Amino acid sequence: MKPSLLIVVESDPRTSGRPAEAIRVAAGIGTWKKVEVRLHLRGAAILSLAEYSDEWIDEDNFSRYLPILKEWGWPVTVQQGAAAVAELGEPLIPFEEISDAQWAAMAARATYVFRF
Repeated sequence: MKPSLLIVVESDPRTSGRPAEAIRVAAGIGTWKKVEVRLHLRGAAILSLAEYSDEWIDEDNFSRYLPILKEWGWPVTVQQGAAAVAELGEPLIPFEEISDAQWAAMAARATYVFRF
């Protein structure tokens, strides 16, 4: 069984480059196919999925690397009930809302957890 990596992003892409870097890292590590990578976005980080990221810091990383995550067939997960979901509009890729309990279970099962 492959090791698994959960990347949790809580930073706001409008004010921080951390979400863009997290997505780039997820795509890079997942491309090796030696680790199962999952991406979970919380709070304002959910805006990283917005179709229009022109004003986000390091905006090229969103349009370049999010489609790679979509190709893997795993949904990006987001915090259920977060206000940013309503602000999102049309997402660049599909996502699944999960509860905090589901997120905690996902983190407990992961071999590694990175937080951005």
